[in-house]
Amino acid sequence: MIEVTLTTEEIMILERDNFFNLKKSSSEIRQILDDHDFKDFEDFISYYHLCTEGANEIGTKLENLDSEFQFKYDHNPIHHMEERIKEVPSLFEKIKRKGYDLSAQSVQDNIYDIAGIRVITNYLDDVYSVEKMLLQQSDVELIRRRDYIKDPKASGYRSLHIVVSVPVFETHGVQNTPVEVQIRTVGMDMWASLEHKLRYKTKANPTLVDKYGEQLRSYSEELNQIEQNMQGIFHHLS
Repeated sequence: MIEVTLTTEEIMILERDNFFNLKKSSSEIRQILDDHDFKDFEDFISYYHLCTEGANEIGTKLENLDSEFQFKYDHNPIHHMEERIKEVPSLFEKIKRKGYDLSAQSVQDNIYDIAGIRVITNYLDDVYSVEKMLLQQSDVELIRRRDYIKDPKASGYRSLHIVVSVPVFETHGVQNTPVEVQIRTVGMDMWASLEHKLRYKTKANPTLVDKYGEQLRSYSEELNQIEQNMQGIFHHLS
């Protein structure tokens, strides 16, 4: 009997959440719309599903790139990934908040984050390595880029956000689909997750939560320094 042992460095997991369910989503949308007029309802449902397929395409590309990097350089830049599809109520809240037209075409023209993948890297340098590898793909086009690592948000949030377009092959042809990709380190992801829970998922008085804003920002800076130090150790040992 042959036993195969994989270390954590050799394992990269893509977690897919909120899979698109046509029947469930159609029912949710109709309940949300109520008496409102939504133009091209069926086109919107088809586009929502298309975005799901786009996220799957990008997820597969990233898995393959991570595997190739491991093969060539004995290092996995990606710790793990999380794929998510924007919940229908959240999507309609954004359409309303932004003042967009309630139509399938308006959604396609203005909403780029229906499908998203969060890529968690092992080190700071890996963030930009993953971005570079992905954008070097001949069928991946960069639409938008926001670097909150080099220019953190006032809250202390750090992450690299890019929106890319990828072709999705369907029975009736090929369509380019936007997918939002958030790339950040393990430390950045831990901070963002806990900060979000403390700020938005707690029943504490908002004023009291804001009181700790500066402290949370300082923790973000400390974590960033720690990750830079860990990056330095990794370079010396490589």
